[in-house]
Amino acid sequence: MPYDALRRAGSEPKLALTFHGTGADASQLHGLAQAFLPGHHVVSPQGDVVEGGAARFFRRHGEGVYDMEDLGVRVAAMAEFVRAETERTGAGHVTGIGFSNGANILAATALAHADLFDALVLMHPLIPWMPDPAPGLAMTRVLITAGRSDPICPPDLTQGLADWFTAQKADVTLAWHPGGHEVPQSEVEAVRDFLV
Repeated sequence: MPYDALRRAGSEPKLALTFHGTGADASQLHGLAQAFLPGHHVVSPQGDVVEGGAARFFRRHGEGVYDMEDLGVRVAAMAEFVRAETERTGAGHVTGIGFSNGANILAATALAHADLFDALVLMHPLIPWMPDPAPGLAMTRVLITAGRSDPICPPDLTQGLADWFTAQKADVTLAWHPGGHEVPQSEVEAVRDFLV
């Protein structure tokens, strides 16, 4: 299942993939990755599921209620896409950056295919299930950013996801801000500090 994607060629054998939130497009985080990871190849796929006119990466039945069968199909397709882009660019280091629905497809893909990414930036993720152990994520660098008043991503589930990654022996940083589902400057700075 090929994805339309924005691509910027880099000067190093490193790859950054960005994954947009619901209703956005492939450009949402593309520039951020280019700015913070200037030597990387940057690839930003466009979500190919449409919900009420809004682009997403997988189907859901309601807020926080995922179509798990569809998610499994989409994760397999995304893993194939990431492997192909890694091979195409010759990258020996792969970073994933996702916001909201993009963070969810990124996290779900990394949970199922622990060898794909060396670093993950999960901005406002919502993983409403307890993942199986994934010892292959040991030593993976993970940044989770979130709002303590986020009505879409409950803070207890965010903390639970961070704790799960820690239990897999990942190198986890959790950056909170007091707001909701928006991305304030402090969150952008946390992403920059993690990546640079």
